[in-house]
Amino acid sequence: MDDREIRAALDRHWAASDAGDLEAEHEIYRDDAVLDYPQSGERIRGRRNIQSSRAAQPNRKRFAVRRITGTNNLWVTEYVLTYDGRPSYTVSIMEFLDGKVARETQYFSEAFEPGPSRAQWVDRIP
Repeated sequence: MDDREIRAALDRHWAASDAGDLEAEHEIYRDDAVLDYPQSGERIRGRRNIQSSRAAQPNRKRFAVRRITGTNNLWVTEYVLTYDGRPSYTVSIMEFLDGKVARETQYFSEAFEPGPSRAQWVDRIP
């Protein structure tokens, strides 16, 4: 796959994620894909296990992609993942092999108030 095809696959993946279409959401993964959540120390092996773990999540999820960047086999998506109205600022790092995701690592952060010590240099992000 070239970069245009991978970018299109990512766009489909995130749109399916937001729509709650579990089958389409997981088409991007290899059968032997690995998903890591470093903050909780979890590793999920296999596309079906990744899909099942997400299907078991009871919360209503929404995905708002802010930026996708990458080339060749390494792609990064920055997005806001909202669980039941609570936003989590998220980074997904995907490594592709033969046109499918072989490894994904996701990092999550809750919003926090800006530090007053740097207020004079800050523009607020919408």
